[in-house]
Amino acid sequence: MSGEQNFLDVKIMGREYRVACLPEERDALLAAVDMVDGKMRDIAQRTRSTIAERVAVMAALNIAHEHLGQPVPEDNQETVASPETKRRIEAMGARLDAVLAPQQQLDF
Repeated sequence: MSGEQNFLDVKIMGREYRVACLPEERDALLAAVDMVDGKMRDIAQRTRSTIAERVAVMAALNIAHEHLGQPVPEDNQETVASPETKRRIEAMGARLDAVLAPQQQLDF
């Protein structure tokens, strides 16, 4: 039955999550899970961070940055992410690093 809500168990960075998902959206959700898992694993490896929250926030910022950098469809050839937007995203990442650095030291 279309529109009937189901749950899908997914795994991101070794942790399991149960997500509400319509059957017709299953493939798109699995693609999103693969994207997020890959992005988080890449960031965790590059930053050598074991703090899942920090890795998740950095992955979210990276995905948003990539999304905002996509060209606007139709006639408008400008990108959504202006230099100011990119600068702000980078500044947010730097602030996150500063705030989470003491917590990261506790992990070691």
